[in-house]
Amino acid sequence: MPATAIPYWRLSAFYFFYFAMLGTWLPFWSLYLKDLGYNAQEIGYISAVVMVTKVFAPSLWGYLAAKTQKRIAIIRLGSAIAFFVFLAIFIRTDFWWMVAVVAAYSFFWNAVMAQFEVVTLSHLQEQFERYSQIRVWGSVGFILAVVGFGALLEQIGMGYVPFLAAGLLALIWLSSLIINERKMVYSTEQKRGIGEILRSPTVIAFFFACFLLQVAHGPYYTFFSIYLEERGYTATTIGLLWSLGVIAEVVLFMVMHQVMARFSLRDILLVSLLLTVIRWLMIGYLTDSLLALLVAQCLHAASFGAFHAVAVEFIRRLFGEHQGQGMALYSGLSFGAGGAVGAVLSGWLWVYSQSLSFALASFASFLALIICFFYMHETEQHAQPAG
Repeated sequence: MPATAIPYWRLSAFYFFYFAMLGTWLPFWSLYLKDLGYNAQEIGYISAVVMVTKVFAPSLWGYLAAKTQKRIAIIRLGSAIAFFVFLAIFIRTDFWWMVAVVAAYSFFWNAVMAQFEVVTLSHLQEQFERYSQIRVWGSVGFILAVVGFGALLEQIGMGYVPFLAAGLLALIWLSSLIINERKMVYSTEQKRGIGEILRSPTVIAFFFACFLLQVAHGPYYTFFSIYLEERGYTATTIGLLWSLGVIAEVVLFMVMHQVMARFSLRDILLVSLLLTVIRWLMIGYLTDSLLALLVAQCLHAASFGAFHAVAVEFIRRLFGEHQGQGMALYSGLSFGAGGAVGAVLSGWLWVYSQSLSFALASFASFLALIICFFYMHETEQHAQPAG
């Protein structure tokens, strides 16, 4: 398939706005909730709601997508409803109302990305190495959001976070309207049942490692901004530190196709998890050192960038025609279940020891490393689409 057939900028635009929304949510949502007067446990619970919906929402929508083969329609519907439901946040801000609004909006928002990943791969066909070149625009959107909005919110106040989030949700929906459906066809001999795939020890180990890695990200995604603010860092600096991590991720995405060509997926996973273990210890115990924070944030290229790129390729190779369900399971078990457990646990631990929260994050990453070392095999097995 010629490269010109890929709708590069249309696909990239969706990633850009989706992750710009994430770049608004992750660094500033907890600060917004703190500004409203919520305590650490309440912030942990509200943050966990997003993750809980991600446990089952991607699988439900993935099942519908597999049955209807209308992924773009599902992406458009989910994006539109997420935007309109989120507007209810401007009515009230008491705890249970907030929980209900966040649960409702995130149920539809979390339906989107797993299916969009499959849409992107379907447009790439034989040019899967270009995935990182498109996905990198999501990282660019994240960076611009955390840097630009960090400086802006420092001037106008955290109360404007919902306005920025609502605007980006609208842009996500609008960008979904310019992308067309394209089906991916697989040869008959490559087809395996989803049950057979899920019984593979390699697949079980992979999903367990994904779960643990996102448990480990719990204190980072939920409390990192508060952690830095309490140590005297400004909103602008906090935004810059968040963006540094994603800049490192961007650099990695730009060369990821070369890394994958030279090393096995298993080896990349092991190195990324080892560096993740080190990252959480540095954040937990060396936060007063700006240099240590800078190094730790650069390791985001390993803890998220490398792991995610390998995960997408792993699912493409082993799940074949069931990629949509594979992506949904990856999203639900890792960012959903793992993220929810991590957010709640970090909320409980935060009032006792902030450093201990990151130490346990490091331990969870170490467990993921051990599992991958002993049980991850067959990662070079391919499930290529028929031309």
